[in-house]
Amino acid sequence: MRKTFRLVISCPDRTGIVSAVSQFIKEREGSIVEASHHTDLESKWFFMRHEIDAESLSVDVATFREEFAAIAEEFDMNWYVKDSQDRPKVMLLATKESHCLNDIMHRWHTGELNCDIVGVIANHEALRSMVEWYKVPYHCISVPKDNKMPAFQEIEACIDEAQADTIVLARYMQIFPEYLCKKYRHQVINIHHSFLPSFIGAKPYHQAAVRGVKLIGATCHYVTADLDAGPIIEQDVIRVRHSHAAADMVRLGKDIEKLVLSRGLRYHLEDRVLVHGNKTIVFSD
Repeated sequence: MRKTFRLVISCPDRTGIVSAVSQFIKEREGSIVEASHHTDLESKWFFMRHEIDAESLSVDVATFREEFAAIAEEFDMNWYVKDSQDRPKVMLLATKESHCLNDIMHRWHTGELNCDIVGVIANHEALRSMVEWYKVPYHCISVPKDNKMPAFQEIEACIDEAQADTIVLARYMQIFPEYLCKKYRHQVINIHHSFLPSFIGAKPYHQAAVRGVKLIGATCHYVTADLDAGPIIEQDVIRVRHSHAAADMVRLGKDIEKLVLSRGLRYHLEDRVLVHGNKTIVFSD
């Protein structure tokens, strides 16, 4: 995989941003191999993601950061630069459903996802043998209905000990407490088995069957304290017919869920997702 530096920027929109950034890169002999720009006309906010061939640059990433700071200050930028070969640490959370978890682990195992899976946390033992086949640590932390806080404190400690910077709820059927949503803001990715904002909460396929919908879908989003209301990263749908029962929708929906979650996770890992308020700008490839 070609080594690049990812320059990600958001800032108030004004003339000269692209020119200043391009000139800065040119002066350091950088070759831009991928460029994405977007302006939100309502908020007058500008977004940019550049991938720069690392070998073409005359400076290292630390020097790039130091020297770019002056431009960032001039344009009031929120920004960062990352080495594409840095591997984010991912912690996966699951319950008993295996399709999303197994799909992510397979894609990671075959090199499709550039990350290190540092562990799986589940509240049941059902998935242990599958996870340990991948030689990934498995932590079973039960979550009692009458007092969930000690379990979530143990989960928090496990995440922090592994130094995970991305947490994926791979059909983890527990509601994250508000304090963890705030602590890991825009780091917790969830898959909801519904095309949000329709059919939030439990059993969305059964809700959809009752309504006689013709399309069902899945939504990958960042977790917030408001249930199923975080910034949406990715969605997809599949067509269903009047003859499909709720069980058929569950079966069809699982295929969409794992695809949407894996795509959303990859976009996040590749720094393609910029959050603005409660919406996202996704520079998908």
